[in-house]
Amino acid sequence: MLKTADYISFHAKLNPDSLAVVELSSGRQWSYLEFDIAVAKCCSVLKKNKVKAGDRVTVLSKNNAEYVMLFFASMRIGAIFVPLNWRLTPTELSYLISDVEPTMLIGDDCLKYANLAGTVISDIIEQISTADVFESITDEINIDSPALILFTSGTSGKPKGALLSKRNIEQTCINASLLCEVTKSSVYLCDAPFFHVIGLVANVCTAIMRGASFYISDGFSPSKTLNNLYDTRLAITHYFCVPQMAQALRTEQSFESSKLNNLVAIFTGGAPNPSADINAWLEDGILAVDGYGSSEAGTVFGMPINKSFIAQHAGAVGFAAPDMKALIVDENGTECVVGQPGELLLKGDNIIAGYWGRARESDSAFTADGWFATGDIARVDQDGCYWIIGRSKDMYISGGENVYPAEIEHCLASHPLVKESAVVGVADERWGEVGHLYIVLKNDKDKPNTEVVLAFLTEQLAKYKVPKYISYIKALPKNATGKILKKALAKNNKPEY
Repeated sequence: MLKTADYISFHAKLNPDSLAVVELSSGRQWSYLEFDIAVAKCCSVLKKNKVKAGDRVTVLSKNNAEYVMLFFASMRIGAIFVPLNWRLTPTELSYLISDVEPTMLIGDDCLKYANLAGTVISDIIEQISTADVFESITDEINIDSPALILFTSGTSGKPKGALLSKRNIEQTCINASLLCEVTKSSVYLCDAPFFHVIGLVANVCTAIMRGASFYISDGFSPSKTLNNLYDTRLAITHYFCVPQMAQALRTEQSFESSKLNNLVAIFTGGAPNPSADINAWLEDGILAVDGYGSSEAGTVFGMPINKSFIAQHAGAVGFAAPDMKALIVDENGTECVVGQPGELLLKGDNIIAGYWGRARESDSAFTADGWFATGDIARVDQDGCYWIIGRSKDMYISGGENVYPAEIEHCLASHPLVKESAVVGVADERWGEVGHLYIVLKNDKDKPNTEVVLAFLTEQLAKYKVPKYISYIKALPKNATGKILKKALAKNNKPEY
């Protein structure tokens, strides 16, 4: 019997023959007992490659089963796992690698693209097949020691590595499993990239904690993902993605909501999900359950899996998990009343202790009394339901009034001509700052119609929130994880209206 103390080994004892993992690209599959043994062999592979407790193991690869094995094997021996974003440029990747100084760099064809030398996944598969079973005792590993580094997107500067401990990961899984009603009968489709907190933690780790099954896809493709969700043999119950992925599914030509009967819900997070999109899913008979989290905080809020509540609160991110503490404060640090927007502060075992090698940023991320400052502007309604309004650093002040760009962008998400939009604050002699709205039209053949857009916004927003300038562009500048680079928009500010 393996001397381990993680959830894979737990379920290997409890339900050894239960299906754990299926890799869709190859058809390979493992029961919990088989996967437990594979992870134990992977521990031996890491040890053979001189990896010890505290060392970093980096992976640059599309999703695959060995990715998960390497992650859990790293935790078993006390190493720190560092998944790398394969969408980044070689220059960006080189910076991250130099930052963490890994003992091992492992990857697939992404290594070749990035001109990086490392161990290829196929070699890891071969080494695992011939390795001895490593009998690790994870009780010897400090549960609060760093186990995972997730790099933030770096929209406001150089990327920072959020340090997640085993305790952080486990609490996030508890939060996610409660909010999303995950059981041992749940079946996940995992095609969100494993370098993202949604992919590796909210998907994989939560499924494993509950003894559920998960199918690994090597990447998101609307048509391929829909086919997997339609497949009654897979019987997927839980699918987690960012709102942009959910929108891509609904607009795919092959979309048929009647074929999604197995789904408990489409679970979204990572960015605000516009109420118009949520209502569209509801009209199709599918629950769109939005939530809130981050690399630093894991899963925090989630909407109840309740159609009538979602319909009444479309656009909200729901309730806090039971062990979470949330506080909304104004610029003076005073707690906000119901309905009043302010910065969201958090406490809980899922919150990171800090960032890799960045003591100053780690300290500044917390208030003097230990609250994690998210930088997100939120409000709570009379029902105790949380709403994310925007980012504090995106906020601008027009005529003494705070304006949150996300509110304007959410409003425009339901406009039939608008594909995407972004608002930035720009200097104005009269008002101090005003909004500059950038619009990407849904159809290249559509003609810009500023009067229609202004009339639409004026009907739904206070006058001071309506942007003074409107520009039409072909595409919004984005970083490798799909976040809009508002600084780039502000630098190239050329008002057209």
